[in-house]
Amino acid sequence: MLQYLIILLDETSSSYCHYDNSRIVRKLIPLDLLLSGIRFSMMENLMVQFVYPEYELPQEYKKAIESIDHSKIVPSLCTDKELVNNADIIVYDDWTGMNYSMQLEGKSVVLRTTKSDLFDRFMFLKNVLSKVARLNIVIRDVNTFNSSDFDVYKRVLNSLAEYVEKLYLNGKRPQLNILTDRMMLKDMNNCGAGDTNITLAPNGKLYICPAFYLEELDSVGNLTDGLHVKNKQLYRLDHAPICRHCDAWQCRRCVWLNTKMTLEVNTPSHEQCVLAHLERNVSSILLKKIRKHIIFLPEQEEFGETDYLDPFDNRNQWQ
Repeated sequence: MLQYLIILLDETSSSYCHYDNSRIVRKLIPLDLLLSGIRFSMMENLMVQFVYPEYELPQEYKKAIESIDHSKIVPSLCTDKELVNNADIIVYDDWTGMNYSMQLEGKSVVLRTTKSDLFDRFMFLKNVLSKVARLNIVIRDVNTFNSSDFDVYKRVLNSLAEYVEKLYLNGKRPQLNILTDRMMLKDMNNCGAGDTNITLAPNGKLYICPAFYLEELDSVGNLTDGLHVKNKQLYRLDHAPICRHCDAWQCRRCVWLNTKMTLEVNTPSHEQCVLAHLERNVSSILLKKIRKHIIFLPEQEEFGETDYLDPFDNRNQWQ
């Protein structure tokens, strides 16, 4: 069931997920369309997430946005510093900027990174984790992972897990999507594009997610004629033959990556599955270690490591 409306405020609105936004020509969403999107969200009882560009919006736009409860997703380089300070989520594409930022304390932060930068610089994340309320690591080039990259990623996860354990022992509760989310979840918690959320683009059309708009894939309706998602059941977990049997509950299950890498919205790629299971297995070990020292933790049952990294290799057990 639809719960969220994501509104891209400009053609250059920041990416906060796996997709890149290479558009550089500003094209602000028309004010009347913005107001229509807000009315649509009210009528459908949807929570709104506004995705901002790097420049400051006109005052009339700010007034319209503040007329409804919402979340702000803001790029770290936005020139509106008051907006950055009040953002619900700050998005960084720059490791250096994040490490020297003065606006991390108590914030929810997204770091979009390539695998090579993550492998080279992950030690810097220890300083970040001690400050932020939440850190989401988003890898921009999942499709390029190979077997040796998976080995490096596992070493990165193990190193970060050691530091997260130390923070727990010192009384802190860091949130790192690739490690701590699985420890806290009791069922799948995925992106939900096309199912629980939909995107309104600056051209007035509705899309499965921002990536579908930026890649110029088909729209799924507009505010006047409504939402018309073809085969909409395919965006639900119960129609994902691999994912519905999986317990890597922290996986983004990104339908854009699915479309790009397997040509099926409900079928994940080998790369996406292996990364998710590496995270899951390291999280399992981390949870056991923390529980040796800390009694109070969410009522999450411990979960053992899997003997596979790609569920497709285990498909015979589903039959």
